[in-house]
Amino acid sequence: MGRILAIDFGTKRTGLAVTDPLRIIATALETVETTHLIDFLKKYFQKETVDEVVIGLPRRLDNTDSETAPGVRKFMESFSKTFPDKPIQTIDERFTSSIAQRAMIDGGMKKKDRQVKGNVDKISAVLILQSFMERR
Repeated sequence: MGRILAIDFGTKRTGLAVTDPLRIIATALETVETTHLIDFLKKYFQKETVDEVVIGLPRRLDNTDSETAPGVRKFMESFSKTFPDKPIQTIDERFTSSIAQRAMIDGGMKKKDRQVKGNVDKISAVLILQSFMERR
């Protein structure tokens, strides 16, 4: 059984999280500059077996796409062309950044570390992955 990879896509940085091979635990993987994301994933997929990919799709409270959703959809098209064997699932990612911020505070992370934007992106990716796993 392969891993599930979660992507919290951003215009500048993208947070990644992954399950263990048994799909029990979701763990932060990396924050990657979005311009280097496809190259990073090519290398990662060569090293690790990933059966599914879940991407956070930003939605508004009225359940319509947010202003950043078209960029996510464009990335999904590029991803599908580059990795046609990797099925993509989407999950509503609204509030993940604010939940990630709260989790860092509640977890006792120092203010200096909370200000590192990449930390929020990784934790958001973990939240996306955990939500996806719980839905199943």
